[in-house]
Amino acid sequence: MKELKLGLLGLGTVGGGVLTLLARNGEAIARRAGRPVRVVAAAVRDVSKPRPGAEGVHLSEDIDAVIDHPDVDVVLELMGGTDAARDAVERALRAGKPVVTANKALIALHGQALFDLASEAGTTLSYEAAVAGGIPLIKALREGLAANRVHSIAGIINGTCNYILTEMSQTGAAFEDVLAEAQRLGYAEADPTFDVGGIDAAHKLTILASIAFGIPLSFDKVTTDGIGSVTAEDLAYARELGYRIKPLAIARRQEQGVELRVHPTLVPEKDLLANVNGVLNAVVVRADAASPTGYFGPGAGAEATASAVLADVVDLARRSTGTDMPALGQATDASDALAPLAIDEAVCAHYLRLRVADTPGVLKSISGVLAEHAISIEAIVQKELQTPGGTTTVIILTQPVPERVAVAACEQMAALPAISDSIHRIRVEHFDD
Repeated sequence: MKELKLGLLGLGTVGGGVLTLLARNGEAIARRAGRPVRVVAAAVRDVSKPRPGAEGVHLSEDIDAVIDHPDVDVVLELMGGTDAARDAVERALRAGKPVVTANKALIALHGQALFDLASEAGTTLSYEAAVAGGIPLIKALREGLAANRVHSIAGIINGTCNYILTEMSQTGAAFEDVLAEAQRLGYAEADPTFDVGGIDAAHKLTILASIAFGIPLSFDKVTTDGIGSVTAEDLAYARELGYRIKPLAIARRQEQGVELRVHPTLVPEKDLLANVNGVLNAVVVRADAASPTGYFGPGAGAEATASAVLADVVDLARRSTGTDMPALGQATDASDALAPLAIDEAVCAHYLRLRVADTPGVLKSISGVLAEHAISIEAIVQKELQTPGGTTTVIILTQPVPERVAVAACEQMAALPAISDSIHRIRVEHFDD
């Protein structure tokens, strides 16, 4: 039985995980793939560095030497980044070799061009590991829910942000202190911008939305808010109101298009997503037939991500000749395809935190502005005044309204003489509707 031989571009965390899983589960993988699978070559930055588990693997500092290696059947792009990774993937596809990648930024930003190139070259580009690590989410959307009309996808798909908000909520610590601890533990990078700024989650949401709704990969249409503005005070107030604040990525179908947004969100404490803590990921998909379906597990890590990489390898090994499923599960250029919506059209409830002066009629004036914009109040809390004649905090939960309505109301309220500071607004989602 002929082996399927792999060439790795990168032998870091995920590449090492691939070697570990093949060493430990090689026989089971071979049974599922229909033939043995083995790594024969790997591109690394420093061939002199000791690499346990890489015995028998040809190591090279030249990426092209791995791509062009005569024994390499499938190329695994595990190097990260976009520019060099794109060049390497293009090179491998043009050589007619299937590519498996764990690179969400690469797919979100350049996926369509790469899928087109793979089709022209008569080969494939697989990407299960690009979203949610070891959770088989892409296969679930592309295959398991293929008969469904998806209504929404909502989830925690960045473990770093979830860890930070979990720790802040449980300990009362400040964002900066928890971020530093996350960096010390290896959960956050030295430059955490992609994680805490929501960019990493936006890359992943771009891919999920394209699969679920048949829209083009639209990273530039995702509204992205990071978690840096969330304070321990907000987390405590949310808990007092029966909510948790979670870093959510949301794609939701509307008649005129698809909402695409990443931001910290109030979630009812009884909801599944409110109870996913630490570095774990979780996604809930709502559709017309099988709904809801939930996916929970490790979103990163050596073996979790390697598991998804090797799942794609097994698919390649088993795949017979013939026409493959489209790379994104369905065509994205249909005349009736949905369009990504601007954030102004997104509909959700809102948590508002205001600092107001201790003056008569202040709540009436605030309520008047909300009423003028047809915004109903779900709950209102006024904190006890600390100093007579000073200011106090008012918390308002609204009923769902379009984003543009909430923004206009907040701008009008901020101009009231009794409002002493900017209005802090966090979107609220209920997923049991």
